[in-house]
Amino acid sequence: MTRHMKMDVPDTRRRLDDMAQGALGLPLDRPEGPLKVSGAAPYAGEWQDPDLCHGVLVRAPATKGRVTGIEAAAVEAMPGILAVISDKRMLRNPAQGMANEAPVQGPEEIAYFGQPVALVVAETFEQARHGAQALTLTIERAADAVVDPEAVEPEVPEKKQSSMGDLDAAMRDATHSIDVTYTTPPHSSAPMEPHASIAQWHGDRLTLRGSYQMLKYNRNELADSLGIAPEKVRILSPYVGGGFGSKLGIAPEAVAAAIAAQKLGRPVSVTMTRPQVFEATMRRSETRQRVRLAADAEGRLTGIGHETLVSSLFDESFSEPVTQATPFMYRGENRVIGHRIARLNRTCAGSVRAPGEAVGVTVFENAMDELAHKAGIDPVELRLRNIPDEDPSKHIPFSSHKLAEALSEGARAFCWNRRKATPGQVRDGEWLVGMGMASAFRVNMLQEAEARVRLNPDGTAEVETDQTDIGTGTYAVLTQIACEMLGLQPKQVTVRLGDTDLPPGSGSGGSFGAASSGTAVFLACEEIREKLATAAGCAEADLTLKDGMAISGNRQRPIVELLAGLPLEARGHIEPGDIASKARQATYGAYFAEVAVNSVTGETRVRRMTGAFAAGRILNAKTARSQCLGGMIWGIGMALTEELAHDPRDGHIVNHDLAEYHIPVNADVPQIEVILLSERDDHANPLQAKGLGELGICGAAAAVTNAIFNATGVRVRAYPATLEKVMAGM
Repeated sequence: MTRHMKMDVPDTRRRLDDMAQGALGLPLDRPEGPLKVSGAAPYAGEWQDPDLCHGVLVRAPATKGRVTGIEAAAVEAMPGILAVISDKRMLRNPAQGMANEAPVQGPEEIAYFGQPVALVVAETFEQARHGAQALTLTIERAADAVVDPEAVEPEVPEKKQSSMGDLDAAMRDATHSIDVTYTTPPHSSAPMEPHASIAQWHGDRLTLRGSYQMLKYNRNELADSLGIAPEKVRILSPYVGGGFGSKLGIAPEAVAAAIAAQKLGRPVSVTMTRPQVFEATMRRSETRQRVRLAADAEGRLTGIGHETLVSSLFDESFSEPVTQATPFMYRGENRVIGHRIARLNRTCAGSVRAPGEAVGVTVFENAMDELAHKAGIDPVELRLRNIPDEDPSKHIPFSSHKLAEALSEGARAFCWNRRKATPGQVRDGEWLVGMGMASAFRVNMLQEAEARVRLNPDGTAEVETDQTDIGTGTYAVLTQIACEMLGLQPKQVTVRLGDTDLPPGSGSGGSFGAASSGTAVFLACEEIREKLATAAGCAEADLTLKDGMAISGNRQRPIVELLAGLPLEARGHIEPGDIASKARQATYGAYFAEVAVNSVTGETRVRRMTGAFAAGRILNAKTARSQCLGGMIWGIGMALTEELAHDPRDGHIVNHDLAEYHIPVNADVPQIEVILLSERDDHANPLQAKGLGELGICGAAAAVTNAIFNATGVRVRAYPATLEKVMAGM
């Protein structure tokens, strides 16, 4: 039996509030945690087989051109080498993880430096690596490669352009206005686990153990690349060591492993090296953003302009949605939103954690800080004055709106009232100390998802979906939903994830995983509750399930008695409906940071940071806090160190490893306080839960750089705010 629901109207029942188990919201430990910390959880590249052989990708040492020859014979004669493979089915660049987009294939056409063009397979990884390094390529280089986004005429996609009113007039008539341009560099997802795949064929059926986020789409992408039916492909991704968007779509190693395994009749493992992960997966595009703000004497916005230049590889439909949140962030009747795309011979641009808002909200919140300073208005107060009553761009209501509470609660907890409005007023020896803040915004989404729940005669339950856990806590959250709905303890529930033989979940991306696949589990449990209620002789609404007992009226008995020795199984299916067009759904938050800037060296240290967030019902307090911490730490890195550097001559990535791509380490991160606000959003889904994984990064960097300004009076408009940029202003 399948319980299906389409979100066309708000679900005002709030059934979870009626449950008695008390499992939801608790800081439940990850059920798979002991396996991970003990090394017993097998990640994609760790599967063992006595017949396993290893492949290493060969990358193109050219920016644009064509591979005209591969001198395979000399490499194939080397010890242990099994094959040198170059196949038209191999991926030119990774897929984007979207439902209807086929991967771009053809390794012979070089589109960027470092593109995979061949695979060397050997008995051992070391032999394969040696062969890959020795392989000689003949390349016909093209002279028209483009690597500078400022050197080409950009495309202007109409669907990302909009305007309302007369912004020029609003700027002219404003009491206070600013017109500033900021730049952000490219970023890499840099997940801890490199991209890895192990492929094995059983006749005409392929099993791929891969590190991927969106299995129901990844199966289609892999099948499309190989020219086989999706039903012939099984992908296993029970444990994923981070993705942040880079594993949304299949990457070159998956297709290469499948081709090699089919050719050799043996399982083949292909794990990308760290430089290959940087060069051959995807990057967040660099941005150049112009922000114009017009305000009246009280600081109320009358005009907003947000225009951006981003880049993307040729043949890619994705481009960084920088202005995604701008239409609904603040009031202001006159608006211009602009989006331009420069087509470059650089590594594919794609979704990196919180695509759009991570860089767009950050820069916009810098501009709001500049306006607050110019107008002589406290930055928190400026934002409070400009919270709109409805979505200003669509004139539809908000499904819920907690920005004011996030600002107020965050400011109180951080003791924002101690901040000195004039920059450079606080010293601690040779350190200048300042405070900064920023708002957080992120769109909220619901995706189609299915799950199966089975209640066994012994009172245990099983939850099954191909949904993935990329470190976000999916195992824990789905366990808690089943516990809450069925009146069970966590040890009585087993969750199985990451297998395309299971019902198709939403996948992990866009912060929609827990709410979407969680709703599918909720619906399946509702169906089981209906059956239990029938067995108990009462209405489902009158049935209480707690600690393995079924309670109705004055009667209490074990759930297993209602089962009568037979399992109950149900499937839940959620689909997004028309509700998203009727109300603006979003998540909100606020960041507060205190930094110390060394007056001699320009070095910046974040001393403390607070974030307050509203994302509907919090399903697990521990994993939710962890997600917010991770986002804020990433924001510290964005603000101070993180930058993917391309050589201006040929576009190759200079810092393609974790030694030179500088992300925060323990010494860079202070004590961080996370405040999770109580919220219910009936428009979101029956759980009233919304996405949280990406909200924590959407503007976090701006709080740090705004604090640098408050400490020093230096406004760094080219991220990251490295010490030489700060010193130049001092």
